[in-house]
Amino acid sequence: MKILLEPILVSIIAGLFILVIPKRFRKVIEFFSLITSIYLFVAGIRIFFSSPINTGYFYVDGLSRFIVPAIGFFGFLVTLYSLKSMSGYKSVSSYYAYIIWTIGVSILAAVSNNIVIFLVSWGFLGFTLYMLINISGPKAAAISKKTFIIIGGSDSLMILGFGMMWLTTKSLNLSDMRIDINAPMALWSFLLVAAGAFAKAGAMPFHTWIPETAQEAPISVTAFLPASLDKLLGIYLLARLTLNVFILNSFTCAILMVTGSITIIAAVMMALVQHDFKKLLGYHAVSQVGYMVLGIGTGNPIGIAGGLFHMLNNAIYKCCLFLSGGNVEYKTKTTELDNLGGLSKVMPITFLTTLIASAAISGVPPFNGFFSKWMIYQGLIEKGKSGGVLWIICLAAAMFGSGLTLASFIKLIHAMFLGTPSLERRATSDERRNEVSWQMWLPAAILAILCVTFGIFAYQIPLKFFIRPALGAEVVFTGEWHTLKATLLLFAGLVIGLIIYFLGNFKSVRMSDSYIGGEPVEKDMRLSGTEFYNTVKEYDLLRIIYKKAEAGFFDIYEQGKALVFGIGGFFQYLHNGILPTYLVWTLLGMMGLFLFFMR
Repeated sequence: MKILLEPILVSIIAGLFILVIPKRFRKVIEFFSLITSIYLFVAGIRIFFSSPINTGYFYVDGLSRFIVPAIGFFGFLVTLYSLKSMSGYKSVSSYYAYIIWTIGVSILAAVSNNIVIFLVSWGFLGFTLYMLINISGPKAAAISKKTFIIIGGSDSLMILGFGMMWLTTKSLNLSDMRIDINAPMALWSFLLVAAGAFAKAGAMPFHTWIPETAQEAPISVTAFLPASLDKLLGIYLLARLTLNVFILNSFTCAILMVTGSITIIAAVMMALVQHDFKKLLGYHAVSQVGYMVLGIGTGNPIGIAGGLFHMLNNAIYKCCLFLSGGNVEYKTKTTELDNLGGLSKVMPITFLTTLIASAAISGVPPFNGFFSKWMIYQGLIEKGKSGGVLWIICLAAAMFGSGLTLASFIKLIHAMFLGTPSLERRATSDERRNEVSWQMWLPAAILAILCVTFGIFAYQIPLKFFIRPALGAEVVFTGEWHTLKATLLLFAGLVIGLIIYFLGNFKSVRMSDSYIGGEPVEKDMRLSGTEFYNTVKEYDLLRIIYKKAEAGFFDIYEQGKALVFGIGGFFQYLHNGILPTYLVWTLLGMMGLFLFFMR
């Protein structure tokens, strides 16, 4: 019990202590926050190596055991990154207090067995998310309010779902519940609680807060919450419901699979046409959730294991992408892809971390994203053995989504690092190496190394120590992928290609004119890499969909706001201050009550 309560209490006390430290002692605040985050990471590792715990109120098994150290790990990296990235912000006391509280309360949520304790911790995380987004100032006020309403609304649905679960089982402890979902109340309770998990993780239709948060919030906040921690907690809850609480049927699995497939395609299509790289990454943070939900929705061990593995992988490479993007923003003071270019020589470490994470999220072997997607594909094929055609549609959507993901990151890499610098940058830059400080590039470098390690040694490290214990069942692969052999062959192919390239260039160098669209490139002509993707929006059907999306037609927040204001406007119209109107409505109301009671 002590091993669980100690880090939670320490985080609460440390956060309060940070708040009372005078702001002029900024270095003390930063140092104390970093030390606390290291302690919480170590405490998470201790919980990982502990024996299973079930005290009634708290529960630690294979699933929660690997979530807890992951929470501490990302909390430590973001705190280290913030030492430099948040140097321009004045409200450092509240910022670091919210970060520390978020780490501690997330651990509490991950080990909670009692639904009351879980809901309290879950609701508090909504508060810290709201406050951390608000750190950016007035620009982020509208986004933080939207986030709070979406998260808070889904939490209300979750409370209702947990209440129905209590009515069904007469227990407040998740470990005591085993609900057959064939009953109507059981189905609705699952869907209501799953809605809270979807909103936290960012699955559709509760996703719209993530791209806007990515655009306005500090990059460290986005990397910590929407990119990593919220994914871990949201998918953790969905996996907990699927593995331990509910017995799913084919209809429920189909709902999850369809939700996952739509999330993959719709979000990646929106990411494809973005010019702000933070918003592009935000939409990809949504799209990747679709793979996790899709894997869990298969209902078989290999698919669920793939979903859990992808949850971990996504937190790694998505956090790496946001931190690397933050490095670019820190140096160039812009997030517009059209205003960037040619940064590979200027920021080589950031270029390398972005390149590795981009390959990982696109499912390029031998990186970690490929392996988890490959497991999800196998789960879909295994699902197909029971019949039906839904698995084929979902498999096609998942693979097509991977192709579009690769396309959008080719755009990002070219526009950021490989393209010609914009005229403004060429006028102000001397093109010398100008990498960010080690506090900012080191977290991204650690995550990039993990992308490689978890891909090459997937069987030996993440599957063995994290995924199989979390699943509590053996994972049987229907195909074979020899990670180390494949990596060596890929590396050998690259070496041979480089040798051929250099041998060909030793003899002579041929200079040729450059052409774009059949026309010679003029001296000051520049292609950022974003223009080509704009043609996607010109197709008739897609043009209509994109316009609807830009107008907020698919935004649950905007539609809900329109409904509320519409109802309010209707009653405002009725409330016109004219006495005869009120008498008429009173008479109609009395007649309605009379007919109701007579019936």
